[in-house]
Amino acid sequence: MARILTKNNEHFRRAVKRLPLGVASNFRYWGDDRTIYVKYGRGARIVDLDDNVYIDYRMGYGPAILGYADPRIDEAAREGMEVGGVFALATERELSVAERISQMVPAAELVRFSNSGTEAVMAGLRLARAYTGRDDYVILEGSYHGLFDAAMWYTPMDKWGQVGDPEVQPYSEGIPVSTRSFAHFVQANDANQLEDVFKRRGARIACLLIEPIMGNCLGIAAEPEYLRAARALCDQYGVVLLIDEVKTGFRVARGGVQELYGVHADLCTFAKAVANGYPISVLAGREAIMRKIGRGVAHGGTYTGHSVSLAAAEKTLQILAETDALERVADYGTRLRAGMRTVLSARGIAHSFVGHPSMSGLYFAHEPPRNYRDWKGSDYSFYDATAKVLHDECILCEPDSREPWFVSAAHDDACLKETLVAFELAVDTTLQAGGATHKVPA
Repeated sequence: MARILTKNNEHFRRAVKRLPLGVASNFRYWGDDRTIYVKYGRGARIVDLDDNVYIDYRMGYGPAILGYADPRIDEAAREGMEVGGVFALATERELSVAERISQMVPAAELVRFSNSGTEAVMAGLRLARAYTGRDDYVILEGSYHGLFDAAMWYTPMDKWGQVGDPEVQPYSEGIPVSTRSFAHFVQANDANQLEDVFKRRGARIACLLIEPIMGNCLGIAAEPEYLRAARALCDQYGVVLLIDEVKTGFRVARGGVQELYGVHADLCTFAKAVANGYPISVLAGREAIMRKIGRGVAHGGTYTGHSVSLAAAEKTLQILAETDALERVADYGTRLRAGMRTVLSARGIAHSFVGHPSMSGLYFAHEPPRNYRDWKGSDYSFYDATAKVLHDECILCEPDSREPWFVSAAHDDACLKETLVAFELAVDTTLQAGGATHKVPA
């Protein structure tokens, strides 16, 4: 397929004169000649300005759990419009949505709404600090918790292996270096390292901020025993366990990743799949902690609890709770993995899958990575090259191999068949272009 991007490129040249990088978010810029602009989306497919029709495995980084423009959700959203929008006052539906969330997630004893995942995690960190009276926090290397100063730190590769804590660095300019001392990084699935940090710094640590399935690192998953150990260590040292479910919430299970692992958070955040793409996020948790809000801890926002988003959330959560949508999502993801495995195994290409079938990471090695260093130290150039061919074949995955493939309930058998045909072509094209060094006995 010869994908044409004439109109997309023309629009980029106009947009870049008024918008930095020609887009409204850095992550939407894929290069001067490969950045695309969406005309509309329906179900599991989107159409760009050149009328290229893509099968989408980004789904907005996960929000469109039921597919784009789901008529049931959009009808509910229109009913929300009739309420009137923003009042800077509460509406009745806040309670019904909160009650639904509490039914689905036992740890969500009390609920507060925000507008984005970043906002929810910011509020969660603030609340954990207030509850414990401590300032520091622990984050897993390779995790992503939004675009705010406290979360925008990383451990550079050239510091790995040194004695003591690696020196973290900001991954954006404009982050005050003076705040660096608050963040402590540990590797995923290493309970001994976590315990060591708690032993040395536990009296200063307010919370462990963790994605049990790392939504911006291939979907690398915590091992069950590791998450249980983390829960026990938090209890032992009086540290708040803040589970970030912005991507996994209401996607990997009705009760999110906490249901999968049988672990309850002290605080937890949700966003992406809550309202099938309408902007809303959630901070929830134990009543003893959540009652600090309004009693010492500030939280709010003009657009928080918007009538349209609440109506969409109410309907989305009802569908996820009461239908087989999530089972169909997981089944499709499982069949997609199986089809990709057949293609790769037939060519002797080492590979493995990471995460949950609803948000799968594809890794070109026999053994899946257990932590960020495993991924970062690997050769992911084969994935990068294959992704470019897939785009030209109108299969839309994230060009960065850290991002999982997201599945929606709108992906169907036709999507699967087209995807696997394109995937086979993309793999062969990449091999022919010089990827033979990646070919190893299966």
